[in-house]
Amino acid sequence: MAEPTFSATGRRKTAIARARLVAGEGRITVNDRAFEDYFVTPAQQLAVLSPLQTTGNTTKFDVTLLTTGGGLNGQAGAARLAIARALLTVDTELRPVLKAGLHLRRDARAKERKKSGQPGARKRFQFSKR
Repeated sequence: MAEPTFSATGRRKTAIARARLVAGEGRITVNDRAFEDYFVTPAQQLAVLSPLQTTGNTTKFDVTLLTTGGGLNGQAGAARLAIARALLTVDTELRPVLKAGLHLRRDARAKERKKSGQPGARKRFQFSKR
C-alpha cells in the first residue's frame, strides 16, 4: 500500500505554493530542485522550515513544494503557509502550536494597484499653481 500523502496550498502576494508531505527523513525539494539551491538566503530557508521546526517534524516528512508566481520571498512565505496547513491535515492537535507560532496566518499584504491620473498607487503628478 502506498504511503499517505498530505497536501495543502499557501499564498503570499502573487505567489502560490503547493506542499505535499510524505513520511520520510526530512528531504525538501522545491520545483524539482534542492531546497538550498532554490531558497538561497538564510531568511528564506528559515521561513520555509519554521513550521516543521515549531512542531518538531523536521525529520519525519519529505516535503515536495511546487511554487509559481511572485518572487522568492513571496514564494517562501507561501511555502511556509502551505507546509503549516499540510501539517494540520496530518494531525489537528498541532493547531495550537502552529497558531501560537503565527504559521497559520495568511499575510494579505499585496501591492496596491496604480490608479488612473497618477504615476503610481499613491504618488501624484507634480502640482503647478501657475
